[in-house]
Amino acid sequence: MKDDLFDLLWEGLRETLYMAAWSSLFALLLGIALGVTLVVTERGGLLEAPLIHKIIGTLINGVRSLPFIILIVLLLPLSRFIVGTSLGPTAAIVSLSIGAAPFLGRIIENSLKEVSHGKIEAAKSIGASPWTIIFRVLIPEALPALIRGVTIAVIAITEFTAVAGAIGAGGLGSLAIRFGYQRFREDILFATVITIILLVQLIQWSGDGAAHAIRKRRRQV
Repeated sequence: MKDDLFDLLWEGLRETLYMAAWSSLFALLLGIALGVTLVVTERGGLLEAPLIHKIIGTLINGVRSLPFIILIVLLLPLSRFIVGTSLGPTAAIVSLSIGAAPFLGRIIENSLKEVSHGKIEAAKSIGASPWTIIFRVLIPEALPALIRGVTIAVIAITEFTAVAGAIGAGGLGSLAIRFGYQRFREDILFATVITIILLVQLIQWSGDGAAHAIRKRRRQV
């Protein structure tokens, strides 16, 4: 039935937004912790600890080296333990969050390293503590770059939801495969692709707009 297109598309979009939103939030929290830790524990950092820096860096590189479809399969037992099932959008959030966190961690690390060393030294000279420097200097100064990086990560997570849909997570990816490809519904396949493209564009425009607004406000100060 052609008249079921809108209902199927809306349900797929709703599940994709649900997965992308919660996964982005959890991945961002983990990514900030990883990225900040990498910056402050490197040699010459605010809380220099080369061993911790090396261990975390190695773990991040290890997770990032795995293809996402393999990572999902590896994390199925963890998803089942946390949410009680390995199927559906909620279960996919576990894999999406853990899979995206290392990527976000590297993005946040690189963004924080763009902050002028002189501003950090100036904060040190007035007796600011390492945590004060992190939350009052590093993160605020790197905010436009952080927003751009997070935007890229959210887009990647949105794309990952389509991969997760191939193994029972639901969303637009599952809709495109189960109803569009396997049932030869070209209308569903085409509508799903267009919806994903529009969703990604909306995320990109929103991120660019937020970063531009912050830069503009700083120039006016």
